[in-house]
Amino acid sequence: MNHPRACCILIALTTAEAYAQAPAQPYPTRPIRMMVPFSPGGASDLAARVVGQKLSERLGQQVVVDNRPGAGGALGTELAVKAPADGYNLLMGSSTEITINPHLYKKLTYDTQRDFAPVTHVASTPLLIVVHPSLPAKNVKELITLAKARPGQLFAASSGNGSSTHLGMEMFKSAAKIDMVHVPHNGSAPAVVSTMTGEAQIYFGAMPAVLQQANAGRLRALAITSAKRRAAVPEIPTVIEGGLPGYEILIWNALFAPRATPPAIIARLNGEVNKILELPDIREAFNKQGAEVSGSTPEQLAAYVASEYAKWAKVVAASGAKLD
Repeated sequence: MNHPRACCILIALTTAEAYAQAPAQPYPTRPIRMMVPFSPGGASDLAARVVGQKLSERLGQQVVVDNRPGAGGALGTELAVKAPADGYNLLMGSSTEITINPHLYKKLTYDTQRDFAPVTHVASTPLLIVVHPSLPAKNVKELITLAKARPGQLFAASSGNGSSTHLGMEMFKSAAKIDMVHVPHNGSAPAVVSTMTGEAQIYFGAMPAVLQQANAGRLRALAITSAKRRAAVPEIPTVIEGGLPGYEILIWNALFAPRATPPAIIARLNGEVNKILELPDIREAFNKQGAEVSGSTPEQLAAYVASEYAKWAKVVAASGAKLD
């Protein structure tokens, strides 16, 4: 006759062994949060929503875009750093908070290179240099000549101190050895209006913010800041073609996860997102905004972030910009 206690122990051991041998549930099993540290409507938000929708379809789980603007992207980035590293928390990062902010803010509570695991590069867009139509400069060479003839008399708008539009202008000033007056604004829209009305004569703007106005003749496009011409605006030359070799600025987006996220999950996300970026409709959605998709391995993204980090350190130092 079997002893009841012995039977219970045997059943418990058998059950435990069965659970130990059972395969773990495949990732993902619940919705994924994709943090965007900026307001809806910007480049980071667009990238998150375009990629997130397709990722939801491929993974069979909802990808929720969570906009957390504030402190130039620092607020949402800090929340992403502190989130559980379980594959259910991602950051649609950008050049601003990943490689520029660390040099502008002394009191950040995170290190973007140490605290994030790179997943894949997503897309990039150049700045577009535009001027008020009354300015007698039709290209970069003429702008430089004019600025040298009028030192400290040309006004360049930006979307704010330490923004990519500000630092792009500072990098241009340094490379061309010219002097222009910086006029910061609270966002890209006021900067565009300022340039259209002639309060400022020059603006290094993100393409989605200025291309329509340039096409309408309210602004004159001089050059883009990518190394090569872009398919969306093949008629607009690069700054490099205008006589400043090595000048390149891209506003980019890339996908990151908290550093301790399991490598298998990083590999899964990398593969899925890179496949998404190959889809013609995805490429077209980015192209309409003047952006080009890229894709990468996590290692390639890490190397790219390191190079951008070093580049912006020099630009910020030269500009003297600080935001603490």
